[in-house]
Amino acid sequence: MTRAPASRTPASRAAGGAGAARAAAPHQAPAVTRAIRVLKLLAAAREPMGVNAIARELGMVPSSCLHILRALADDGLVQVDARSKQYALGLGLLTLAHDMLGKSHFASLVQPELERLARRYGATATAVELDARERMVVVAVAQAPTFLQIQVGVGSRFPAYISATGRCVAAHSGLDRAQLRQRFGALKWQAAPRFEDWLAEVEAARANGFAVDVGNYICGFTIVAALVGAAEAPRQAISIVCVSEQINGERLAALERDTRETALRLGARLTSRP
Repeated sequence: MTRAPASRTPASRAAGGAGAARAAAPHQAPAVTRAIRVLKLLAAAREPMGVNAIARELGMVPSSCLHILRALADDGLVQVDARSKQYALGLGLLTLAHDMLGKSHFASLVQPELERLARRYGATATAVELDARERMVVVAVAQAPTFLQIQVGVGSRFPAYISATGRCVAAHSGLDRAQLRQRFGALKWQAAPRFEDWLAEVEAARANGFAVDVGNYICGFTIVAALVGAAEAPRQAISIVCVSEQINGERLAALERDTRETALRLGARLTSRP
């Protein structure tokens, strides 16, 4: 089983950066902001952390950090080991995520289509939504029972401009060449395309209604993606991941058509929702 390239950054970066010098934005409540930074830090950490380590990483006063951790623990958002006094994310976050996904019309609508595509092409099929930080978040997954597959779960995050999905997003982003080059320069590929080639594929995605990544994002895998809904404001997409050796020629062309038509069908159903 192959794991999709991780989009995680070092703990301090994921938590919003260390140091108290970073001022909260005017619309943020400082206490809430600090609690969110604690959660992001624990999410990025490879193992549980103690109060002093968390406070040091985030530039907090240890006593203030402890108060935040205790409040989060009261609601099950973090958990503490009674012996080591080390903190980690709590199961309460799973409850929140489960409740949120249960109310997602897109996730429930797309799931049967993902399962159909996964079975038909022996693939891993995902549905993603764009968040406010230019990341695609997986909201639904279906996997065919094949020996070799990509390991991806609901909640996984990827840069918005990476892979086949990223070419689709870039095609309808409204960004100019310099802005696209900046986004492209920040991406991490297993076999990076040249910017000029990537830009040509972005234009092809605009014309064709789908995009293809052949071994750039993940070596040995071909990914076909299409946006769902209004192209002028891309927020959702579907992406189908196949072993490259098993998806070429007419079979790849069929997958491209199927992905585009499925995305159009889903988009129509979303817009017709009362």
